[in-house]
Amino acid sequence: MGEVSRGARALVVVPDIRNQSRDLDAEARLEEAKGLALAIGIVVAEGIVLPVRDVKPNTLFGSGQVENIATKCEQDEIELLVVDGALSPIQQRNLEETLKRKVIDRTGLILEIFGERAATAEGRLQVELAHLDYQQSRLVRSWTHLERQRGGFGFLGGPGETQIEADRRMIRTRMARLRKELEQVRKTRALHRERRGRAPWPIMALVGYTNAGKSTLFNRMTGAQVMAEDLLFATLDPTMRAVALPGIEKAILSDTVGFISDLPTQLVAAFRATLEEVTAADVIVHVRDMANPDAAAQKREVLDILSDLGVMDEDGISSIPIIEAWNKWDALSDERRAEIEPLATEDEDVIAISAVTGMGVDILTDRLGRLLTSGARRYAITLSAADGSRIAWLHAHGQVFDDIPADADGVQDGEGPFRTLDVRLTDKELGRFETLGDGATAEPLIRRA
Repeated sequence: MGEVSRGARALVVVPDIRNQSRDLDAEARLEEAKGLALAIGIVVAEGIVLPVRDVKPNTLFGSGQVENIATKCEQDEIELLVVDGALSPIQQRNLEETLKRKVIDRTGLILEIFGERAATAEGRLQVELAHLDYQQSRLVRSWTHLERQRGGFGFLGGPGETQIEADRRMIRTRMARLRKELEQVRKTRALHRERRGRAPWPIMALVGYTNAGKSTLFNRMTGAQVMAEDLLFATLDPTMRAVALPGIEKAILSDTVGFISDLPTQLVAAFRATLEEVTAADVIVHVRDMANPDAAAQKREVLDILSDLGVMDEDGISSIPIIEAWNKWDALSDERRAEIEPLATEDEDVIAISAVTGMGVDILTDRLGRLLTSGARRYAITLSAADGSRIAWLHAHGQVFDDIPADADGVQDGEGPFRTLDVRLTDKELGRFETLGDGATAEPLIRRA
């Protein structure tokens, strides 16, 4: 069996297993599986849904179905079988032996995509750990029939090992080293989050199902050039940029990895540190692809993952405010737009947008600005004139309306040793300011004429 590379012709098969509840129906899963294959450069020759009444432990599919798959592979010159489900090592090995072709399951395919797209050192560590976890049983037990081992990240990787027997101890040693390195990365990330927590800038996290348009919206709001293509998992590594909002000079916008149904358990664990960025946000923007017929099911998947991260409780109540950005408005049919427009209009936490054209993005930023400054009040803060660092902090991070010399009682005297600042701060900003030192008084201030 030669190595399969980009451009390989593939047959995508979705097993529709009886009595297995899924949010997405079989046809929607087929379209998503095709999208996953296209995202890694595979040519999808055909895609089919096969009903599975009873899972066969040796091949997953029944013998007649395997024969039909073999016939299709011969007729369409298929080089690769993609099964949109989890295959055991035995099932994968038996299908490869029977079909005389490479076989990859959903987990392996997503790992391939992540392995290719991870851009940061952290991302590459996470992917390698997830892949070793996935491959360790297959490398040792399942691939002994092969002349040589797979190399790199699975079937798209580099040259395979020359020996048949994989060194289990070497794999475990490598995984242990990766876990240590990732633990250090997590500590560093936690320190960064802590520093951002001490900074006054609010953090907004974009979340959503993969290919919902998060990166396009991120680029629209920040002027950045993050990869934004019509591909599943175009973004893997979190990206952050500063943006200005109405009433807020500086806020941090974070673009996160797209969520997806049935994300491999290895990746859920490996990317926990990446997804934890969401838990540090002051507001979450849930970007939804409203042109997708399965938008409702995709929303449930996203909310389930937010629950797993501890953002939402058992009753579905979020500890962080969530704004829904109903994206791809420009791609909606007139009928669909008429159907959902009233729903978007009556809920102030739903904003209809098109990240491509920019429609509604100014309304979204205005809503975010109002949400993040909703608890802001104006204060008269009196400081020693020599306390330059905190005076500079207030100018940099609050909205200062006036800054005047004052005497010890805070009364303006033209050249006093104290300064009284008329500044607007949120409760969060005031709390951060109060941690900077003692000796300041902050009195609520009624707006001056």
